[in-house]
Amino acid sequence: MLIASQLEPTYARTVYPCFDEPAMKATFNIRIVHDPSYVALSNMPAIDVSEMKDENGSLWTVTTFNTSLKMSTYLTAFVICDFDYVTRTERGNEIRIWARKEAVKNGYVDYALNITGPIFSFLEDLLNISYPLPKTDLVALPDFGAGAMENWGLMTFQESSLMYLPSDKFTSRKAMIAIIVSHELGHQACEMLRHFFFLFKWFGNLVTMNWWNDLWLNEGLASYFEYLGAAFVEPKLSLDKIFYDHVVQPVLREDNEIGVRSLSESEDKIKGSFSLMSLFDSITYNKGASITWMLSGFLTEKLFIRALTSYLKEFSFSNANQDDLWTHIQMVVDAQDEVQLPASVKQIMDSWTCQTGFPVLTLNLTTGTISQEQFLNKKNENRTDSYNNTWIIPISWMRNGSSQPLMWLDKSSKVFPEMQVSESEYDWILLNVNLSGYYRVNYDQLNLKRLAHLLENDPKAIPAVSRFQLIDDVFALTQFGYIQIETALELTKYLAREDELFIWNVVLLNLVPENLESTLKNYEVYPLLKKYLLKRMLPVYHYYAGFIRQNVNALEDDYFAQVYLEKLFTTACWLGLEDCLNLSSELYAKWMDNPEHK
Repeated sequence: MLIASQLEPTYARTVYPCFDEPAMKATFNIRIVHDPSYVALSNMPAIDVSEMKDENGSLWTVTTFNTSLKMSTYLTAFVICDFDYVTRTERGNEIRIWARKEAVKNGYVDYALNITGPIFSFLEDLLNISYPLPKTDLVALPDFGAGAMENWGLMTFQESSLMYLPSDKFTSRKAMIAIIVSHELGHQACEMLRHFFFLFKWFGNLVTMNWWNDLWLNEGLASYFEYLGAAFVEPKLSLDKIFYDHVVQPVLREDNEIGVRSLSESEDKIKGSFSLMSLFDSITYNKGASITWMLSGFLTEKLFIRALTSYLKEFSFSNANQDDLWTHIQMVVDAQDEVQLPASVKQIMDSWTCQTGFPVLTLNLTTGTISQEQFLNKKNENRTDSYNNTWIIPISWMRNGSSQPLMWLDKSSKVFPEMQVSESEYDWILLNVNLSGYYRVNYDQLNLKRLAHLLENDPKAIPAVSRFQLIDDVFALTQFGYIQIETALELTKYLAREDELFIWNVVLLNLVPENLESTLKNYEVYPLLKKYLLKRMLPVYHYYAGFIRQNVNALEDDYFAQVYLEKLFTTACWLGLEDCLNLSSELYAKWMDNPEHK
């Protein structure tokens, strides 16, 4: 038997009578009466374990816990289990990881134990705030709907988020654990990497949102720290690429439908019929993290962390809303003169958090004009063009390979004389370098030709994340009727020289249909795709096929190989690449001979 609680957002009221709202913080004295063969855990350390008999003479154990810190009801928690644990102490904070006895015995939670302490210390040092609890328990639950939950001092996780099987040679599980754990710990001052990234949640525990409409402050900040923390623990993972690939790009795909909500809704909208559960979505997590990333980018990480530290110190053990955060950032910005902003922090950030969707920038290089409009599907017949949203947009850019000073577009259109280009085809411009801003870019034909030319001659002149974004943008622009498919395909001619799997993945997502069979029936497209794609896929295919044949363990630390190689090989085989079909047969035969063959 196993009992574990999950009280966020509004289930504390089903366990004990309370004013179950995040702003109503209190201290909690918890006592649990349970079967003597089980152990009881709660937010705080146990201070007393005694016995009692019930009226039938059966023996029960009574576990009493220390009084909690002042906190929100949704963070109270308890677990009753017969688990085992491993433990270590980091700066006086006892960290215990609990799991099924056999999982602990087999060493499945050792990786989580090794990274949890360092992530806590990293956050404490970064934010200059010490973790306020004497102990932290992380519990791996065989069945858990939420993925992970940052209960203060007693975090709960799905087993898969916390366990790393030594036989899981491949690191994608490792990265996920690192991400989730740091997220929850991040909540612990804010509150292990997306799954360790969970450790970042002591944000939300120390400073909670006033009301659920600002949930993104909790989750978006934690998601941002999740990647900082994971990069700290697993430096070999290129987490910037993983961030754009897993966080920014997917939400850009989603955040343009009519009816998608804004990041921060008004309080009254969330009080009534609006279901709280629906706030726990990709807008809150991914858009929240993307906007935080953009904010940290134009402020500089140094100023951003400085502002966060002062915000966390002022509001510790109480509540805040997004305006409180903007105020603290504004104070830090006003106290220095290196970073100049075109408007107040609140005006800039409200344009991103209170409006739905995001902008697309259209660039005319002959005149140096940049204009913005909301990115919406132009092919959508019943669309009314009553959208005149404008954003205050930070534009990072490079010209001919060298970075330029940050520019701001603060109205619907503006001329930037420094962005006019010359006649030379070697004079090119790239906007939103490394996807630092939450928007898409629609270049004019002239610049696209130059970028395509550059990619064919020297693809590495454009940073990898920017290549990823160029390709994703042109296909999204095609799909929504801004440009023709031929224009998008111009940018794929260079692909024989592309060796990054996460870029290949975004190409295949856009060119190869999800349902392969349906295209086989389309006799016109298949032979063209085959002719166009195969010769461009050969170099990257042979590079990885070599590892698969000779030394598959060398791919152990290549996160994208584990996530995306399957798609690449599936496509190569589907397009009829002889070597790929042979390789599949070889591997299958080896597996038939030896079922243990990985």
